[in-house]
Amino acid sequence: MSNQDRVALVTGAGSGIGRASALALVREGYRVALVGRREAPLREVEAAADAIAPGSTLVLTADVADPAAVAAVFGQVVVAWGRLDLLFNNAGGSGPMMLLEDLPFEDWKRVLDTNLTGAFLCTQAAFRVMKAQQPRGGRIVNNGSISAHAPRPNSAAYTSTKHAITGLTKSTSLDGRKYDIACGQIDIGNAQTDMTTRMAAGIMQPNGQIAVEPCMNVEDVARAVVFMGGLPLDANVQFMTIMATQMPFIGRG
Repeated sequence: MSNQDRVALVTGAGSGIGRASALALVREGYRVALVGRREAPLREVEAAADAIAPGSTLVLTADVADPAAVAAVFGQVVVAWGRLDLLFNNAGGSGPMMLLEDLPFEDWKRVLDTNLTGAFLCTQAAFRVMKAQQPRGGRIVNNGSISAHAPRPNSAAYTSTKHAITGLTKSTSLDGRKYDIACGQIDIGNAQTDMTTRMAAGIMQPNGQIAVEPCMNVEDVARAVVFMGGLPLDANVQFMTIMATQMPFIGRG
């Protein structure tokens, strides 16, 4: 199957890694469903995509933590394009960085609902589409994080979800085999986006000091997502770590 026949769905597509990845996929010839909570940023990505390949995207507003909204989104993709070849589970948020003992339950639940439940619901919906289509199968790429390996201080909710994403990735990879569904995880460290602007001003280190951290170009992350998504289904990148070379990950703490 050529890329011109491939359909991708990117959650959290309105900004940051999702935006860069969606546009990189469009440049590779994919048709891309842009999913996010806010329509205005998605329309901006759609306009950028139209400058590359007119009519290559579909804007779908949804909260990925809402089962009915997720089902509607995947149904619309099938109606529009007939199939789904790649799901990039990218939607997520970090929540407040604060002492574990002071973290409000509402903030804990909000981060878990978006980062983990949202990824599960989209994976479940993708399974239903991918196992029934012809040719059968597809690929799911989950956005993990460096925090799937090592936490930052005061990040209990975010770190918990990213460790859990690793479990979801492994279960998805195993349970998808019988349907020709491959699943891998990309663990990203310090890509330059709105979420990482605080790195330039300094961020707390495990020893309590505040330090500026290097970042990398988000387009390099997007190229990695395209590479993972473009492999034939008999090959899989199970886990990829892509990070700013000089960020404090190896040796963190």
